[in-house]
Amino acid sequence: MMQITEDTFEHLLQIVRESPMIALRDVTFIDPYGMVGILEIGETLMNTRPTKDNENPSPLVGEGKGGGETIYLPESEEVLKYLERMDFFKFAGRYFRLEPSIPELSDRYLRSSYSDVLLEITPIEKSDDIHFIVGRVKECAHAILTRHLHYDDRAINSFIVALSEVCQNIIEHSEAKGFVGIQKYRFQTMGKNVVKIAVMDTGIGFRKSLSERFSLKNDLQAIEKALLHGASRYADEGRGHGLAAVKRFVNQWNGKLSIRSGRARLSIIPDWAWGKEKDVHLAYFPGAQINIMLPEM
Repeated sequence: MMQITEDTFEHLLQIVRESPMIALRDVTFIDPYGMVGILEIGETLMNTRPTKDNENPSPLVGEGKGGGETIYLPESEEVLKYLERMDFFKFAGRYFRLEPSIPELSDRYLRSSYSDVLLEITPIEKSDDIHFIVGRVKECAHAILTRHLHYDDRAINSFIVALSEVCQNIIEHSEAKGFVGIQKYRFQTMGKNVVKIAVMDTGIGFRKSLSERFSLKNDLQAIEKALLHGASRYADEGRGHGLAAVKRFVNQWNGKLSIRSGRARLSIIPDWAWGKEKDVHLAYFPGAQINIMLPEM
């Protein structure tokens, strides 16, 4: 597996189920979705390791697993430096044994206004975290979104509101903590810059959240109910518009949005992107995994 992105996430889950270690030695590229995905896999394994009363509660905890999983880090120094720049190692040690334990780097990426990173991997556990995230993104947004994506102030403000809504969903609905990471990339095949936003949690997921109010057949129906119809687990008037606002913003700026939860994924795919609009045959993974890609205007 040379890349770890949304496109290879299902393969990564399969590797975790089949092996007591995660070999990333040959990885040459990893994006925020890949990094946050690995951390959330670690969170899931940590929360579902076998106990006397619950010998094997998670589909991720396969034979030979159940404690102190090891990640064999990429051999590429560029990938290691990028992981360090995105603060991946700040959190990875909570969940995994790292081999090598402390990567040796010849130098480190500079944290400057010229960096392509809008937001390093950041935990979301309480409302104060969202205020920090919004403040941090505001510091970088004008430099990156104006210079590289040619967004105006109105678009940037909408971007920040959409990001806040996605993060707020974790606080209000998931009953768990999550992570977010944001990075700008140059897509050579398109000849354009693209910003990638990954937001994930390992909470109760869309189906369980909405099942308190609605009868749902499967995970896909739950995602559709939230994204396309503005449904919320709360009956209060005005609830449920967060994801609808995100969807409007993504559509307005011709972006891609995908939401994975449980065994399903629903995507809004513009003409420049790729992927399946609906998938109901995925391996189970808890919580919600959201990927947003915004192209240069």
